[in-house]
Amino acid sequence: MSLFSIADLHLSLTVDKPMDKFGYRWTDYQEKLEKRWKAVVSEDDTVIVPGDISWGIDLPEALADLKFIDSLPGKKIIGKGNHDYWWSTVTKMNAFFKEHDITTIDFLFNNAHETEDYIISGTRGWYVEEKLQVTENADYDKIVARENQRLEMSLREAQKLRDAAAERGEDKPILVYFHFPPVFKHFRCSEFIETMKKYGVKNCYFGHIHSNYNIPRSTETDGIMMTIISADYLDFIPMITCPSDYQ
Repeated sequence: MSLFSIADLHLSLTVDKPMDKFGYRWTDYQEKLEKRWKAVVSEDDTVIVPGDISWGIDLPEALADLKFIDSLPGKKIIGKGNHDYWWSTVTKMNAFFKEHDITTIDFLFNNAHETEDYIISGTRGWYVEEKLQVTENADYDKIVARENQRLEMSLREAQKLRDAAAERGEDKPILVYFHFPPVFKHFRCSEFIETMKKYGVKNCYFGHIHSNYNIPRSTETDGIMMTIISADYLDFIPMITCPSDYQ
C-alpha cells in the first residue's frame, strides 16, 4: 500500500470551464488524469487531493466529478480549495455521498487520517499577501487566524493518532497538506510555519500554483520540506509520496 498526492484536479464534467488558458499541459487533462492515475495507483493505495476538486457550484453540479474520482483506484482523502464552491458541511457531504453511493472519498477538514505509514493532516490555508489574492473585501488577518486554528485542530488529532501508533511500536510521521502554499518564492505565512514546527512536522505539501514548471519540486523552510503537488506541475501523474526521499 502506497501514498500518493495530487492537487487541483479542476474537474468540469458538468460545467464548461476550460483550463487551457493555464498552459498546454491542460489540453485533454481529464483524459490524461484518468489514464495516468490508473497507471500508478492501485486499489490498496491512498491518494491525498488537497483542494480545487470540481468547478461545480453545488453538490449536485459537482456530482459527476465526484463520481469520476470515486471510480478511480484507491482511497481518496480530499481537502477544500478556493474554487470548491460545492463544498458544504461534512455532515451534508457525507449524506450526499451515501445517497449517491460514493464510497472511496473521505474529507480532510478539522481532523486527521491514519494511513499505512503516515498520519495525514492539513487545512486550506491562505495567501498572506493581498496583491496575490483577488478575493474582494476579505479580512486577511482573520482568515489566516481561522485557518491556523483549523491547522492546529487537525494537528492535535494527528498527534493523537501518532501517539496511538507509537504505543503499537509504529513510527508514523505527520504530513501536512494545504491548498495554498504556506511558503512560495518571496513570502511566507509565519503562523502556519510556527504551528507545524510546534508539532514537529517535517513535510508539507501544497497546490494552487499553475503554469510554473521550472521551480524546484521541494524547498526547505525552517526544517520543513515544502513540496508542490499541483496536477499540472505533476503532469497529471499522482506523485508517490515518500517524505524520506526529500530529506
